Amino acid sequence: MKTDKFLLIKGLRFAGITIALMFAAPVIISSAFKNQEHAFFWPVIIIGGILAIGAVAGGFYTIKLMMDGLFGRKKQN
Repeated sequence: MKTDKFLLIKGLRFAGITIALMFAAPVIISSAFKNQEHAFFWPVIIIGGILAIGAVAGGFYTIKLMMDGLFGRKKQN
């Protein structure tokens, strides 16, 4: 088994993006809940929810990329 450096670096890039989303989404959601009477409450909470879903999906995709980079892809028969 040889390490695929291209996939590993791609996984590390996605890990950076995912970590940024993991910090940004809760901050945006909590700031929306602090200002519930504001007119932009719903758009901000929706953006925060989309970022949170993106962080979860990005986490799974990052793990998949890193596993493929470290251990290789499954061979299709």
